[in-house]
Amino acid sequence: MSQNQEIRPVFTKHLLHPRYWLTWLGIGFLYLLVLLPYPIIYQLGKSLGLLSMKLIGKRKETAKQNLKLCFPDKSQQERDALLRDNFISTGLAIFETGMAWFWSDRRLAKHSSIVGDDYITKVQQSGQGVLLIGIHFLTLELGARILGMSHPGVGVYRPNDNLVMDYVQLKGRLKSNKYMLDRYNTKGMIRALKNGELLWYAPDHDYGPKNSVFAPLFSVEKAATTIGTRILVKLGQPAIIPFTPKREKKGHYIVDVTPVLEGYPIDDDVLAAAFMNKAIEHEILKAPEQYMWLHRRFKTRPKGEAPLYTDSVQSD
Repeated sequence: MSQNQEIRPVFTKHLLHPRYWLTWLGIGFLYLLVLLPYPIIYQLGKSLGLLSMKLIGKRKETAKQNLKLCFPDKSQQERDALLRDNFISTGLAIFETGMAWFWSDRRLAKHSSIVGDDYITKVQQSGQGVLLIGIHFLTLELGARILGMSHPGVGVYRPNDNLVMDYVQLKGRLKSNKYMLDRYNTKGMIRALKNGELLWYAPDHDYGPKNSVFAPLFSVEKAATTIGTRILVKLGQPAIIPFTPKREKKGHYIVDVTPVLEGYPIDDDVLAAAFMNKAIEHEILKAPEQYMWLHRRFKTRPKGEAPLYTDSVQSD
């Protein structure tokens, strides 16, 4: 694949191979489930989340450790309640992904709204590109679809090892994107920004020691943070706009768009990472129970420092 190539779904006979029949069955089942009324979808997701809390002990311990590291001032009771709500959101995320891929624009519009939409509109009217910071909320897939109905952009994408899942995921995401780019296609991302496009980018996971620096995130003083944001901002010169997709009560989803971030320290990797982490903290605190705490956000540690998880990685 060319480094500058846009990624689009292509259906081939190979996708009908028997090895993928169970995947197709699962996708078809999810499609049927999200046709149900939302209150039923919510109860199914909640039940699945509470069940998974009992079944995936390793992920539960990761989430507990993340909450302890980030919110040491909260009581154990508060963190336990947050953990429970987070697993409910985890169960709902499976159905919300199906909603993002399979719901019509009309149905989705009935269950959603956007706050701060004008922040994006004003930048795009000026011709400047937008680096849309998509924090890893469990509602991210659905939030991107909601925002993409009015502001289609360019998605940054990690291919799925399962070719059927990859095909369906691409089909779903292209309902809210003009095209997709591989997450390693930095040249394509910069080109899109220079062309005034809206580019989705998520800088809040731990991607390992390569191309990362250590900067504070909540109460963790040294969190491995990608320098990719600074590269895109320096070379693409976009406006930086974070957004948060939040699930409200009674089945309504709000995409909360933040004003353009000003004062980004473009010439220093560490300061830039710290700046972005502060913005990420601000977004997470809008709905902390809906953030992806099951991810080992702090697995990479500076050389010589003790791991924060049992299978963490030290930086060279």
